[in-house]
Amino acid sequence: MMDMAMVRTQPRVMRALAWMGLALVSFSTVAIAGREAARGATTLEMMFYRCLISLVIVLALVLMGPGLRAMRTTRLTLHSVRGLVHFIAQYSWLGALTMIPLAQLFALEFTAPIWVALLAPLLLGERMTMIRLAAAVIGFVGVIIVAQPGAVEFNTGVGLGLLSAIGFALSMLATKALSRSESPIRILFYMFLVQTVLALFLLFGEVRLPDIVTMGWISVLAVTGLSAHYALVRAFALADAILVAPMDFLRLPLIAVVGAVIYAEPLDPIVLFGGLVVIVGNLLNLWGERRAARS
Repeated sequence: MMDMAMVRTQPRVMRALAWMGLALVSFSTVAIAGREAARGATTLEMMFYRCLISLVIVLALVLMGPGLRAMRTTRLTLHSVRGLVHFIAQYSWLGALTMIPLAQLFALEFTAPIWVALLAPLLLGERMTMIRLAAAVIGFVGVIIVAQPGAVEFNTGVGLGLLSAIGFALSMLATKALSRSESPIRILFYMFLVQTVLALFLLFGEVRLPDIVTMGWISVLAVTGLSAHYALVRAFALADAILVAPMDFLRLPLIAVVGAVIYAEPLDPIVLFGGLVVIVGNLLNLWGERRAARS
């Protein structure tokens, strides 16, 4: 007879995998939309309209749900810092999107959890374990393979890709600190509010309205960006991270195929191998965290 716990768990796992499927499609669409939008808008303009559209969507959810009063916070400084750091990371990612192959950018982006493992002991006072250190070393080896120093010129796109990964890691750490007292919707609300104001300030108030095609791609960028992260959160809420995370890493071969089919980018085996090494480092770190939680 099948174990009753397994019977109860299986539907949750299947739903988690379905949400991960949506996340994979959404993340790939974000990359395509960003590249297409870059044909008619600057990176800063994309950031402004993406954040504005996302803010409107989140604001609508707030008004339909908890209301604006629930957005009151005593942690505005940390919200602002997180918004700024995430803004820099997202700006760097969108900038790198048009400079290097999609597979290379995604492989570099996957180093974000490695940076979290390395920076958490310094910024959050968490314990540095041997497993975390080993995962970081493996991750850095993967970065060196992906960047291919000496074989190809270290260009701005690779630098921006690494900067975005570090920025996303810092944003994750800030989110972890905020989540002790702030709801997810409040964190999103202040992130998009801060980023919209920041982008408007950097544009010096001179906001240019892109053509309708570009605006359409920016809208797709905003909506799929939200759906990707929402689907990811739902998947992790339904199933163990050790099951969900490996499926998230399917983004790398998927985006490599997308880049090859849509943009005629070569399937560089060195980049894919380096990405695999980064993924191994992430899985080792994930296994270590799970083991520590059980002990």
